Parts: sequence; C-alpha cells; structure tokens
Amino acid sequence: MNQTPDTHSKLIGYLLWIFGFTGAHRFYYGKPVTGTIWFFTGGLFLIGWIIDLFLIPAMDRAADRRFAAGAIDYSIAWILLTFLGIFGIHRFYQGKWGTGLLYLVTVGLFGLGILYDYWTLNTQISERNQAQLTR
Repeated sequence: MNQTPDTHSKLIGYLLWIFGFTGAHRFYYGKPVTGTIWFFTGGLFLIGWIIDLFLIPAMDRAADRRFAAGAIDYSIAWILLTFLGIFGIHRFYQGKWGTGLLYLVTVGLFGLGILYDYWTLNTQISERNQAQLTR
C-alpha cells in the first residue's frame, strides 16, 4: 500500500474554514484561483463556504498527494504567513533570508509580496522540500 505523507493538516484546514468566506482554507490547500474567488465573493455568497465544510477531507488528500513532504512544515509556514507575513517570518522559516529581510524592511514588500506568497507558498515549500531530498 502506497501511503502518501501528510503534508497538510485537516485541523488547520477546518480552523481556516471558519474564515473560509475569505478563501483562507482554499489558499492553504493550494487552490489560489478559487481562494481569490471566495475572497471577493464572501465564500461564493456563503454557499461555497458551507459546501467546503464537506469538501475539506478531499482537498486535504489532494494537497497531500500534490505537494512534497520534507523538513519545512506547510502548516507552520501558513500560520507564519497569515499572522506574521508582513515581517517575512515565513520566509526566514523557509531559509530565504534575503527576501525575509526585504519583507521585514518593506512591510511584506508593501503587501504585494504577501499576496504573491498566498498564491505560491505551497509550491515554494514543495520545491524547497524536494531540493533538500536530492542533496
């Protein structure tokens, strides 16, 4: 039996679902397009938000299959981005010291860096984890 590593947490997914009308849980599970739609439509007028309550287990499994496990924990990085992103703490956590310092002195690259990271954080982590495995 091929067991996929657990890269994302259902607990974090459900906690983010509470704020799901902002698309937070969709960004976490690597769905930036629908996360953005949820953000601008209030969770697709709350209907999509309610439906997502039942879709989180499937989104979690898909994220576990899609993104590489490794030393950098997705949940920790997402929590750091969400609460301390303007300081670049999530970038320091990934070992990206240069951009971490840049975020620190530019308030998350004037907010645009934060938006970029919401769209790409899962891919950034997956690439770093894969690179560490090939060393």
